[in-house]
Amino acid sequence: MGFQLIKPDTRIDFIGVRKIAFILSAVLILAGLGSLAIKGGPQYGIDFAGGMIVQVKVDKTVDVGELKGALDGVGLPGLVVQTLGLDEDHEYLIRTSSSDISSQEVRTKISDALTSKLNGVSYDIQRLEMVGPKVGADLRAKALEALFYAVLIIAVYISGRFEQRWTVAAIMAAALGGSIYAFGLLGLDMGWLIIAAMGITVGMCWYLKLNYALGAVAALIHDVAITVGIFSILGKEFDLTIIAALLTIIGYSLNDTIIVFDRIRENTNAEKGTKPFGRIINESINQTLSRTIMTSLTTLLVVTCLFVLGGSVIHDFALALLIGIGVGTYSSIFVASPILVGFGPSAMTDKEVEA
Repeated sequence: MGFQLIKPDTRIDFIGVRKIAFILSAVLILAGLGSLAIKGGPQYGIDFAGGMIVQVKVDKTVDVGELKGALDGVGLPGLVVQTLGLDEDHEYLIRTSSSDISSQEVRTKISDALTSKLNGVSYDIQRLEMVGPKVGADLRAKALEALFYAVLIIAVYISGRFEQRWTVAAIMAAALGGSIYAFGLLGLDMGWLIIAAMGITVGMCWYLKLNYALGAVAALIHDVAITVGIFSILGKEFDLTIIAALLTIIGYSLNDTIIVFDRIRENTNAEKGTKPFGRIINESINQTLSRTIMTSLTTLLVVTCLFVLGGSVIHDFALALLIGIGVGTYSSIFVASPILVGFGPSAMTDKEVEA
């Protein structure tokens, strides 16, 4: 027989350790929220906070630290210098959070600093882009809306596919989506509205007994919250590439969850009430464990290569994917499915699960 990472007759008691898993998740989420509270919220990049991006090409390799040192005395706040592309391209990206001065003044200051500090190095400023604070705030609001509507549409899809309750889920989605749009027209802070709407979405799924949607949505919010929290703890910036990573994480985590939910539904229909629901969930997770783990490992292998070899420009994007895919795999096993134990056909005690 060939080597098998996960044996087909696996009997791991995932449901039995669900309380430990919930505590671990709560600790990670609270640590992230604590970091966000201490730092006054996420550390926004230029896309969301406003600022300037300058792309510079030089005629030979210059150390990033040397280039940053040459620009330190220019007086540009939030200065970040990164390599761009391959090493032999000799291209660098200079970011500054300043948007109070003109682009021409920034160009002049950078040119003077490079000319005086980098002796014998020829350079060319190829691109200079500025994002105003109002544009950044609009992008931030739209990014939050994108995350919210993605989760809301997923709640509708899960409810329709697994519980055949398309109408109820669609009415819930229309009401929540319409209210967010209306409040947005009133100029209310979109960040707090989206956070409140996420909580209301979970509450509505529970109240309307959309149990599969509740498990999936809770897992998605769990994945995003932990990824954002870890980024805050590490002091990483949030920009449009990170939002793209979060949306990718949502899609990946949902795929994992649907695989497990499909098997739970198949086994529930096959058993027709002859086994406790908690035991059916446990068996379903074990039956899909090999596919879940192997898919995650192969994806993580590719993302790790992207993280190590992709360069500094997409470093944070790859890091977000690494965290999110790992947490998403964990949540499909230890969060989404165990939530069904308490809200499924019958709420099970630990003894009943083990029966």
